[in-house]
Amino acid sequence: MSRTSRLSLVVLLFCACAAVSLWSSRARAQTLGEPEEFTATAIVNNNLASGAGMVLIRVTRWSTDAERTRLIQTLQQKGADSLLDELKKMPSVGTIRTPDSLGYDLRYARETPAAEGGRQIVVATDRPIGFWEAVHQPRTIQYPFTVLQMQMDKDGKGKGTLSYATKIIEHNGTVELENYATQPAMLTEITSKKIHH
Repeated sequence: MSRTSRLSLVVLLFCACAAVSLWSSRARAQTLGEPEEFTATAIVNNNLASGAGMVLIRVTRWSTDAERTRLIQTLQQKGADSLLDELKKMPSVGTIRTPDSLGYDLRYARETPAAEGGRQIVVATDRPIGFWEAVHQPRTIQYPFTVLQMQMDKDGKGKGTLSYATKIIEHNGTVELENYATQPAMLTEITSKKIHH
């Protein structure tokens, strides 16, 4: 698997969905609430021995059409640096954490319908940059995004990927993700549940 993945702009990060009215109504309801939690096992380098751990993703709201459009236009017209700035300005849509760590904010969460009642979910945020990294500017500073992609079935179970240190580049109508590591972590055994207040 190459370090760089090219995916359709429609499919990847901002999911410009041509949804039916029923799905649109559901998405609007989710934007207004219906928090959802996802639990997944992250596996590094397709090998449990290389490192695995639990990841907890909590989506407190789904990103709106206007937010998606703003991000798409920023990426297309101004590039990845401006996309990062725009993403940082967006209100939190939830958190991502491990069981023994503090969570950090997610800035974008979008879902689109998939085959047989499933869902394609894309979550994105800016990557936390520590003091040492900010001061010394190593090569990792060029990879400021975190992107999660999850394919969920109708029973609320799924699989996906987590790209922690990632570049996002738009080129001729496609989005290119380049990971600092050789490949993203695999997310397995994903389960989800609605959180009702």
